[in-house]
Amino acid sequence: MYMKRVVVTGMGAISPIGNDLATYWQGLTDGKCGIDFITKFDTTDFKVKIAAEVKDFNPSLYMDKGDIRRSDLFTQYAVAAATQAVNDSAIVGNVLSERFGVYFSSGIGGIKTLETESNKLSKNGAGAVSPYFITMMIENMAAGLIAIKHNAQGPSLSVVTACATGTNSIGEAYRAIKHGYADAIITGGSEAAITPISIAGFTSCMALCENNDPQKSSIPFDKNRCGFVMGEGAGALVLEEYEHAVRRGARIYAEVCGYSNACDAYHITAPRADAICTARAIKNALDEAGIIDIKSLYINAHGTSTQLNDKTETLAYKTALGARVADALISSTKSMIGHCLGAAGALEAVATIKAINDGVVPPTIGLNEADPECDLNYVPHKKIERKINAAISVNMGFGGHDACIAFKKI
Repeated sequence: MYMKRVVVTGMGAISPIGNDLATYWQGLTDGKCGIDFITKFDTTDFKVKIAAEVKDFNPSLYMDKGDIRRSDLFTQYAVAAATQAVNDSAIVGNVLSERFGVYFSSGIGGIKTLETESNKLSKNGAGAVSPYFITMMIENMAAGLIAIKHNAQGPSLSVVTACATGTNSIGEAYRAIKHGYADAIITGGSEAAITPISIAGFTSCMALCENNDPQKSSIPFDKNRCGFVMGEGAGALVLEEYEHAVRRGARIYAEVCGYSNACDAYHITAPRADAICTARAIKNALDEAGIIDIKSLYINAHGTSTQLNDKTETLAYKTALGARVADALISSTKSMIGHCLGAAGALEAVATIKAINDGVVPPTIGLNEADPECDLNYVPHKKIERKINAAISVNMGFGGHDACIAFKKI
């Protein structure tokens, strides 16, 4: 069977450091920190008081009042980023609706809606619950509204794999086009989980950093790291079959050329100490992509700033690449935008592709004292300019989910 080539022809971003592609990328390359004290609710009684919030977001630029009223914030972020990507690609009107799909999801979905409506039920009874509660809460509704807005009648899927959600969504969209099921797919991930119950829950499971210093909290691979910082936002890509894109004269950002996922099958939150499953996902994606030259490779790391993740991830790169790993440039953009959960892989894929386009590797800010167990080139403090021919983005999620997506310059 002939396997089709897949390329990226559009991108969009809603992030803690900018609400469009250009501003987001400029913030990353400038080393801008999007972390600050939480403004969405009163944190007086909370141990954790900081997060990476999206600022100055205006959903009315992308949705009408009715849809805004009937949708959770994660869906609004998703529709916004997806609309940016669709407009960037100029795909609408240039693809058959039945060959145009949406693979978009969230790791948590409408948790703010769940919290709000649960409070209504508790205080005022069952009749107070919104008739839109279910449709606002469920994770697939972002994909549904994106499809409705852009008349995408082709394959539609929402992949939920915790913090690997965004990468798995992009990877599965890549496979759908590669195997001929669609000509173009809007894909990515979204999250809006900076809410009281979410922050309380992640704090209780000892995942979040509690030092409450915005500049010294999300510090991946640093010896003094103590947990991740919650982020939010959405990242979106338009993937397209290569010949289809060429025929219509589309601008091509990069080629999607490899994807793999695996499961640690080990623990509900902790990664496997030997990192063999993460390493396998990385190696398989690199092998499918045919990436050999590590000197021109950029790796956008999962890099959560938790003790277990960062040292295990370092081991995974060493296992997958062997001695060649010393030549790779690796950075964690979570140092600037926090951990955006289901949106992480999508926003990080956008950054990975831009690194290829611009020949710029964004830094890992806050990395002042490297952990001896995290001894690779994690690009501390400042961006590095270098020709990047290929790049991978890696994510790991609760439940043991490991995912890696590979891109090449075209």
